[in-house]
Amino acid sequence: MTTHLRDFLVDLYRTAVAAAHPANCLPPLLPQPPAGRVILLAAGKAAGSMAATTEEIYFDKFGLARERLTGVAVARHGYGRPTCAVEMIEAGHPIPDAAGLKAAERALELADSGGPNDLVLVLMSGGASANWIAPAPGISFEDKQSVTRALLRCGATINEINCVRKHLSRIKGGRLARHAYPAQLVTIAISDVPGDDPAVIGSGPTVPDATTLADARAIVAKYKLDPAAGIQRALADRANESPKPGEAVFAGSRFMLAARPADALRAAEAAVRAAGYECISLGDRVEGEARVVAEQHAALARKLRAEGRRAVMISGGELTVTLRGQGRGGPNQEYALALAIALAGMPALAALAGDTDGTDGGTGAVTDPAGATLDGETVARAMARGLDPAAFLADNDSTGFFAGLGDLLQPGPTFTNVNDFRAIFVFRP
Repeated sequence: MTTHLRDFLVDLYRTAVAAAHPANCLPPLLPQPPAGRVILLAAGKAAGSMAATTEEIYFDKFGLARERLTGVAVARHGYGRPTCAVEMIEAGHPIPDAAGLKAAERALELADSGGPNDLVLVLMSGGASANWIAPAPGISFEDKQSVTRALLRCGATINEINCVRKHLSRIKGGRLARHAYPAQLVTIAISDVPGDDPAVIGSGPTVPDATTLADARAIVAKYKLDPAAGIQRALADRANESPKPGEAVFAGSRFMLAARPADALRAAEAAVRAAGYECISLGDRVEGEARVVAEQHAALARKLRAEGRRAVMISGGELTVTLRGQGRGGPNQEYALALAIALAGMPALAALAGDTDGTDGGTGAVTDPAGATLDGETVARAMARGLDPAAFLADNDSTGFFAGLGDLLQPGPTFTNVNDFRAIFVFRP
């Protein structure tokens, strides 16, 4: 029974991912070619697939001459795709590396080259904040890496992390729009953030930024971080304030969403209902500490069982993990481990938690798992193998736990990213 339920949830994950793949959602939004050049600048985990899809549409559908399209795309290592005219670069994520530095400099150079007859087409997706790295003056690359690591480890939300990043960058927080002006500027994004705020996706390089240096400093203080002196000076320097609404560089620019977390959930919900089950959606904006949210969702699952329901509970959003141990694993795996503990012994139940980009936390390797699957017997099977779930959770070693059971979700790169996907199947026998 649980094998069938798990297989159904894995198929549901694939359905959610497919709804957000650029080949399916990007083509209708691509603008007609301009009188001059198309300057394509793409960043994030979907950058390779977005660039490849765009080339296909412009060359094959619009008949654009190849010399009229140029650009650079940067994606996480292992997420590159074959391109013709656009330079493809693979870079570090979530910790920036030298390849991301090179990609950002090239993007700024190309944006600077745009004229009034050109179109600067910016294709954004989750991961762009780490892939486009252009430290503000006076900040070393090493300092930027260090503060990123600290923000990731302290439990800060993605909005908080991006607020700090914007004020330490020459490309984020609307600054790319300054470089693109006076060319026509169009941004198409695949959202990976709760609420789909354009200023948060990829740290908003082409849109006005409402956050301030004071906000960034408050976040550093909130988490009691002790960044390098160069970072502290940069966050106190008014020259590093981000462009605000009303600046001329944003006049006439357009921003469109190709896919959102809500679209992935909607596709999954349709699949659940088509299979004859009740679907309960908790929405695409669930945030919080992974293990705490897992306990909340476990309580809802037990309520459904008590009511005799045959239902699939789905949710999206982005969870966080406050690291206390030395283990491996991201928010989805930690959620799954905490959920397994909370639902131990519950029959006819299965659950899945996975990041739609194909990797969840980890070392940044393309082989990192996306998440994990579980059922009501997961804890019993683990104890029989000498694996103590509570000990693994205390050590933040969810990867080690699920690897020991063979229950990791490992789809490989999906070439898109609309954040987390979670599903709990409560089956009435």
